[in-house]
Amino acid sequence: MPTDGLRRAKSYPYEIPTCSYVVREDRHEELAICAPMPDVSGRKPVLAVGSNQSPRQLIRKFKEENLDTIPVIRAGLQDFDIVYSPHISSYGAIPATLRHSPGTRVTLFVTWLTPAQEKHMHETEIAPGNYHFGELEDIELHLDMGLMLTSAFVYSSRCGSLVRDGLPVALSEIHAEERQWPALSQEEIQNHVCNQMAPGQPIDAFIQTAIDDASIRQSRTEALMSSSLPFNYPGFTALNV
Repeated sequence: MPTDGLRRAKSYPYEIPTCSYVVREDRHEELAICAPMPDVSGRKPVLAVGSNQSPRQLIRKFKEENLDTIPVIRAGLQDFDIVYSPHISSYGAIPATLRHSPGTRVTLFVTWLTPAQEKHMHETEIAPGNYHFGELEDIELHLDMGLMLTSAFVYSSRCGSLVRDGLPVALSEIHAEERQWPALSQEEIQNHVCNQMAPGQPIDAFIQTAIDDASIRQSRTEALMSSSLPFNYPGFTALNV
């Protein structure tokens, strides 16, 4: 039977709602489609492209912090897709990152963060060294509640995009229209990487070794990065935080 750690790794990016919601301490409340836009004054719009779209992940990160509610608004982002990053997380998953994809419209969420929430999110995203924080400009971001933004903030993988057969690989759990690249689930991308790096090894054992051993995670990340593609959107500016 898989351990809790294996389940966490293999179920990335976790359950993603089909509507906007608000996180309150250890629970979330879904918002009706006709509900008014929550008050987001004093908050920064930060795109959630991977597991931060899931209430489960946001609650895991914030429930002990007592940092107010977080409005999480569903949106469509034009000319982008969400793909795998060529790195292995500390909990064994292969995480997500954003990639410019003209003609594609991907569904994601916008987390509206207070300065204190942003500071804590930086600790979970930037401190491990896999992502940097920056601003996307000249974008077309349509929020479900009627607002349209032309700029927003995002955590972008420092490692670029993982490739298979020369192409980025999208996350099949995340909906996109006019997707240009193949899409795989977390288990499918793990099997692909396992077949490359440890042919014949059972997938659970392959993932567990990455959870248990930081040096193995690093070596696999370096191997994936050797053929990765850098982030390809000129309207992204990395910020020092």
